[in-house]
Amino acid sequence: MAGEVREYEMVYILRPDLDEEGRQAKIAKVQQIIESETGGIQTTDEWGTRLLAYEINHFREGYYVLVTFTLPPDRVRKVEERLSMDDALLRYQTVRVSDNRVRVSDN
Repeated sequence: MAGEVREYEMVYILRPDLDEEGRQAKIAKVQQIIESETGGIQTTDEWGTRLLAYEINHFREGYYVLVTFTLPPDRVRKVEERLSMDDALLRYQTVRVSDNRVRVSDN
């Protein structure tokens, strides 16, 4: 369907050694990447520094951020490819927000 837009959530983890200015610049950069692919930012929620479940790039902590946004489905891959090139992002995960159609199994 042409012009279709879906809602997504993305949690990403920034390096904990970034100062406040660097962190804000990276958060703005993520928003800019999404918007450059015709996306729209709905919310950005900074969760702060948390202990990681396992070490990533020699870091035991990371700065977590949750962003909700709308984006055409065919643009998600492009956003993720651009994010993967940034060394300040330790990890990210994008999830499509449910459209309230839930299938329940009686198993």
